[in-house]
Amino acid sequence: MTDESPSRRADPWKSFSAVMAATLILEAIVVLLAIPVVGAVGGGLSPASLGYLIGLAALLILLTGLQRRPWAIWVNLAVQVVLLAGFALYPGVGFVGLLFSGLWLLIAYLRAEVRRRQDYGQSQRQLPPD
Repeated sequence: MTDESPSRRADPWKSFSAVMAATLILEAIVVLLAIPVVGAVGGGLSPASLGYLIGLAALLILLTGLQRRPWAIWVNLAVQVVLLAGFALYPGVGFVGLLFSGLWLLIAYLRAEVRRRQDYGQSQRQLPPD
């Protein structure tokens, strides 16, 4: 048994919001780095493809401020569908979408696992001592 007060314990949800925000920033950087690739290898940049990439990167950056919301993980997963639509633009962009979709699924799994363990731990503490 520890003598730590509940107020001094680490809050795992703050950590998850920071991890999710950092992942969104990294994803935005990768999307922006796709611009020269699509321009050089993907047949050139059109106004639509440039708008798609810049708009998606801007959306990802804006979402970093919402990561403390309980529904943020689901919005992050939904944005991956938009990134997967990048297969129509250039296969490399779609591949980036596959990689980040896998990463977001892993983050969602870890979030569910922490929640499950937290609920289990709370229910164990509520049992009367033997």
